[in-house]
Amino acid sequence: MRNYFGMVGALGLGALLLAGCGGKGDGSANNAAPTPGAATPASTSAGAGGDNKVVIAWAQWAPADFLQELAADFTAETKIPVQVEQIPWPQFQDKITTTVWAGKSDNYDLIIGDSQWLGQGATEGHYVELTDWAKDNVKMDEISPAALTAYGEYPQGSKKYYALPCEADGIGFAYRKDLFEAPTEKTAFRAKYGRELTTPATWKEFRDVAEFFTRPDKKLYGAALFYSKDYDAMTMGFEQVLWGQGGDLKDATGKVEGVINSPAAVAALDFYAGKDGLRKFTPPGSQSYYFNETLEAFASGQVAMAEEWYAFMPGFTDASAKGKNKANIDKTGFFVSPAGEKGHFIALGGQGIALSAYSKRQDAAKKFLAWFEKRENQQKWAQKGGLTANIEVLKSPQFPTYAPYNAAFAQSQPFLKDFYNIPVYAKLLESCQNHWNSVAADQEAPKAALDAVAKEHTDILKTAGVLK
Repeated sequence: MRNYFGMVGALGLGALLLAGCGGKGDGSANNAAPTPGAATPASTSAGAGGDNKVVIAWAQWAPADFLQELAADFTAETKIPVQVEQIPWPQFQDKITTTVWAGKSDNYDLIIGDSQWLGQGATEGHYVELTDWAKDNVKMDEISPAALTAYGEYPQGSKKYYALPCEADGIGFAYRKDLFEAPTEKTAFRAKYGRELTTPATWKEFRDVAEFFTRPDKKLYGAALFYSKDYDAMTMGFEQVLWGQGGDLKDATGKVEGVINSPAAVAALDFYAGKDGLRKFTPPGSQSYYFNETLEAFASGQVAMAEEWYAFMPGFTDASAKGKNKANIDKTGFFVSPAGEKGHFIALGGQGIALSAYSKRQDAAKKFLAWFEKRENQQKWAQKGGLTANIEVLKSPQFPTYAPYNAAFAQSQPFLKDFYNIPVYAKLLESCQNHWNSVAADQEAPKAALDAVAKEHTDILKTAGVLK
């Protein structure tokens, strides 16, 4: 969904500084934001260079550097210059919605926006529909169906596309291999649970492992999870458990009441955030945890497992980001977010790349878009540190060698699922954040929290004309 845009205002840009910036082809690249105030090589005046130039708007972080590097190959082939203009995180969304969309600016030809922008971009005419063009210019069957739907299709199920995947993402986990592989730990776990100590494949197994490693007297806890009220943290952490346990945000007709607050949903929220649920095995103060706090808890040796977005996982492997835990870099492993009893679902993050309706260089922009989505260029994108949605690249023997978490990321692709991407998503998200975090903070019972969300979502969707 939206693990980047908007949350900088809540967490501060410094929270994104997980590691040094810059792309490498050896898999050691990391996706952190650059130092505040640092010069951005590709941030010269937008639109400069005449009609035969493609200008791409993206936020200021390492993947934008990777894209600028990759675009040099496109320029060498076509003689069309490409400029990736990096807009500082705190101003990015506002600049696109006010200057570009409201002002109908032609400064940018391609916009790399988060998945939840799709509804507004499509319904308000800011994005060019790519459906027919893509059929003839892009191998759509090579793109992960979950990613194609989340980043490009609107409305869902319509087979109409307004963007294509750029930086794919999802939630995964890091774990302490030194703990999981210790003979004494394996013996003790087998004696207590009657099975081998391995990375958990299900949420039930996750609970057992988290319980096993929770040792407050030794300042060790089972896991660090997303519970924060900031931006989308609690929602992203919980929704994959909600779906996996048979609950949902709405039914096929769009109805919310009786769905988001169903018995299955109540049980799932109690399991994830209730006082006797998974939260019991997290460090004190975890109700304020998001991606930066989970990384810090892991790096300082407080937890055996840590929830994280794949885009920020370089923070677990780069020596400059490890802090107190530098010696444990080689002891860090990664695993796919667990499955529930009713299915396997993983919260989706990342961004799609869309053609701006106000661009005056749409032909050149389409050439770049088609070029970028080619398998060989997606392979290069992945090698530089980008997170691809190309199925063939994900299956390639080279992909896991680019970064230690890439194998888990590739395995996660079929299970990715997104939150709402309709224009009123922000109001729906705020409701979830407020009430679900209140459960993690012991301020509201799971049933009461879900009843409140059901009512608020129903009112929001009716007011927006989405639900009758």
